[in-house]
Amino acid sequence: MAQIALSLSVTLGALNCASRGSGKLFPGSSGGLGTNSFRFSSSRVKGIRCAVSSSSNNNGGVAEISENELAKHFYAWPDYKKPRVCILGGGFGGLYTALRLESLYWPDNKKPQVVLVDQSEHFVFKPMLYELLSGEVDAWEVAPRFSDLLANTSIQFIQDKVKLVDPCDHYDANNPKNPSCSGTVYLESGLHIEYDWLVLALGAEAKLDLVPGAAEYALPFSTLSDAQRVDSQLKILERINFSKKSLIRVAVVGCGYSGVELAATISERLQDRGLVQAINMETMICPTAPPGNREAALKVLSSRNVELLLGYIVRSIQRVDDAETTEEVNNNRPSQGTQPDLATSRYRLELQPTERGSQGRILEADLVLWTVGSKSLLPTLEPSENYRKQLPLNGRGQAETDETLRVRGHPRIFALGDSSALRDSNGRPLPATAQVAFQQADFAGWNLWAAINNRPLLPFRYQNLGEMMTLGRNDASVSPSFIEGLTLEGPIGHAARKMAYLIRLPTDEHRVKVGISWLTKSAVDSIATIQTTLTNVFTSQ
Repeated sequence: MAQIALSLSVTLGALNCASRGSGKLFPGSSGGLGTNSFRFSSSRVKGIRCAVSSSSNNNGGVAEISENELAKHFYAWPDYKKPRVCILGGGFGGLYTALRLESLYWPDNKKPQVVLVDQSEHFVFKPMLYELLSGEVDAWEVAPRFSDLLANTSIQFIQDKVKLVDPCDHYDANNPKNPSCSGTVYLESGLHIEYDWLVLALGAEAKLDLVPGAAEYALPFSTLSDAQRVDSQLKILERINFSKKSLIRVAVVGCGYSGVELAATISERLQDRGLVQAINMETMICPTAPPGNREAALKVLSSRNVELLLGYIVRSIQRVDDAETTEEVNNNRPSQGTQPDLATSRYRLELQPTERGSQGRILEADLVLWTVGSKSLLPTLEPSENYRKQLPLNGRGQAETDETLRVRGHPRIFALGDSSALRDSNGRPLPATAQVAFQQADFAGWNLWAAINNRPLLPFRYQNLGEMMTLGRNDASVSPSFIEGLTLEGPIGHAARKMAYLIRLPTDEHRVKVGISWLTKSAVDSIATIQTTLTNVFTSQ
């Protein structure tokens, strides 16, 4: 990403809103936007290389634009007479809102133009990242490219990082500053996007600043790159310890859903070659989970090499100097210019008991995984003048919204998922889960339709449909809310969970591809199981 400083005040932002630049975004390219994705990245030569990938028959173009030129460029909407919707964040909230808008029926000249902005080129179906570690799914199945998902839609995708949001919809109608658009989004590449409607769905990131050493030595597990890095570290440890009798020690901090699913998946992968130590401040695992899910998880974890350290908090994480380990790593490290990684060291975790009078513990681990805490990405945006007053954020950095998901004081900005501070009917904050984001995206899309067509907006009401968790390659636990006390475990729960998530995949085309892939893998596994069984029968006779 090009790092371009934008010292723009709110006043300048408001004046920019009034502009109606109709020039081409890419000099030398066709005037129409027949493409679905733009990617901005740094170039070694002067200027920025803007690569355009086309999903239609139009040929993509590449243009060299200087930083000064790009800093002056506004996104060229195809039709300034139609509503312009800018969606920030391509997670469950952002992508599914865009797809919802695409699926609705629109009167003539009312269908909005939609731009989706995300710093990654992949959408990530986060509940199934664990299957990447077990090898049950391929990366393309749970992390498809936005350009592939949006190929048959009118949604435009821009891969870039959001730098600043400058809303103008809070100005009074009689104010001479009142612009002819609702605000401007400034991207890190220097591109500016004027919008009529804005959706904040930037998501959250792991909160690694809670404990000294966590940011340096612990790995989070919430993105595709996180999962790939954990898988890479595990492969290195498996290779290093292949001929050794010592166990691979993995410490998982946190025993909520994410921590328990990680512990179950990694313990199944390592089997007798590893020990997983799961640490939790509470005296139970998954304290908010239905009893059936918690009991199923305890049963699985107790049957594997998992040690539960409940009632402890991590005080610090430090690297342990081990000359013998360093020498062995140097002898086993691949020679293709790989960078040093966390799996080449050992780490010491200092644990403090939450109960007074209990004794603390010191753990040593080859790999530390962090699943505790998250923080909204909204506060990471650069503040413009009066930014804090423009977007009302709570103490956790989430936008305060009304029950229709509109940001308070900003009738043309919607916020959902981890970017929203909405509470349920009992006044409790909604859980930061994919299920909440799914449902909010549906309402956000509908309420955008209603607002654009001057119809009444619907209040969002969260409905808990149940909770699911993976416990291994052929094991899961599902507790549907519509049948009290029912919990599906083992292979049945595993099949139910995969079917539910298959239905929830973003597009019909992707669902079909993934469904065929999963059926093929299941058939191959079944044939292999039958062959193994027959071989054992014949050899035993």
